[in-house]
Amino acid sequence: MSEKQKISLQVAELFAGVGGFRLGLESAGHKTVWANQWEPKIKVQHAYECYRSYFGDIRDLNTDIYKVDKKSIPDHNLLVGGFPCQDYSVATTRAKGMKGVKGVLWWSIRDTILEKRPDYILLENVDRLLKSPVKQRGRDFGIILSCLFALDYSVEWRVINAAEYGFPQKRRRVFIFGCKKGTDWYNSFSNNISDYSFLAKKSFFSKEFPVENERELSLYGNIPNREISTDIQSTSDNFSYSFSNSGVMHNGEMWSKKLIPVTIEPATLRSVLIKDADESFYISKESIPKWEYLKDSKREERTRKDGTKFFYIEGAIPYPDNLDTPSRTIITSEGGLTPSRFKHLIQDPWTKKLRVLTPEEVEKLNGFPSGWTEGMPINWRYFCMGNALVVGIIEKMGRILARMA
Repeated sequence: MSEKQKISLQVAELFAGVGGFRLGLESAGHKTVWANQWEPKIKVQHAYECYRSYFGDIRDLNTDIYKVDKKSIPDHNLLVGGFPCQDYSVATTRAKGMKGVKGVLWWSIRDTILEKRPDYILLENVDRLLKSPVKQRGRDFGIILSCLFALDYSVEWRVINAAEYGFPQKRRRVFIFGCKKGTDWYNSFSNNISDYSFLAKKSFFSKEFPVENERELSLYGNIPNREISTDIQSTSDNFSYSFSNSGVMHNGEMWSKKLIPVTIEPATLRSVLIKDADESFYISKESIPKWEYLKDSKREERTRKDGTKFFYIEGAIPYPDNLDTPSRTIITSEGGLTPSRFKHLIQDPWTKKLRVLTPEEVEKLNGFPSGWTEGMPINWRYFCMGNALVVGIIEKMGRILARMA
């Protein structure tokens, strides 16, 4: 397809963070017309300041999304956002409707969709969303599907591990693509969903994220796994389902399948390391035993508050981290020299001494330019990258949208 045939969408971005969605989508030729980023309970809005420094200020950029007048948001074709996993249960608070008890952020997304009716939606979340809450597995994602079906959207979801598609970090997230009735992608779903290779070859994610088990994903001749109701209250009260790592919901019918990705040789942790890291990132010899203990396997007798005994058991994790594989998932508390089980600890390939990852290395693991978060406190640099997404994954999805169906 020639450049002239490519489609550029107008994008509105919720929970923008430091701009991962925007970087990926604009690299694929789309244009952001509005964004919102607000961190509750803090005075200095570091992520907002970072976003603004690169992209400029936008009305409502640093306002609590719950308080934003959704009518004031500019018209857009594509609504995107990475939102926290919360409790999405609903409670009837007035005769006129329902209100989220805890999942305020999801209801703000839903209210934005209701008001602006974008052609397409692309959302990101931790993959445990598909299994939450513990006492009613799958209910929260069921509510999201119910809301989108009620608004005349079809939905496809896919759990994607960035390392399996060539990136240097094992970061697993669920991506949710929605297309409004009457759009090109909705029509493509309608025309192809009965094809045996729909999820493997003709769905949204299949365009850039190929799978191996094509025939196992067939929907042809299969009755839906579940019917999705537009009754959000009933879904909240009664819905439960064990969702697999991919699936589709179209016209209220839902299929969920376990896929196996065609693994692309990933980049390695070594490939992002920076020579001559500052001495402040090296751990002391005195702290090494504590690091070793936290990283090692354990089977220890411990005592509960009521005095009863139990054995605490956990397996070992790499120590130091393997440089010739993708990194483990970057976490929000990645930085600092305080010993931790979950932080990365590497043997610097040049000095052969043990150190933590630098902020620049963590940025590169997420596909941001080195130094992207420079200027904010160092703990916030790690925090923002722990919350960020892998930019290259979004760029792939942006290319799909540029080609459309």
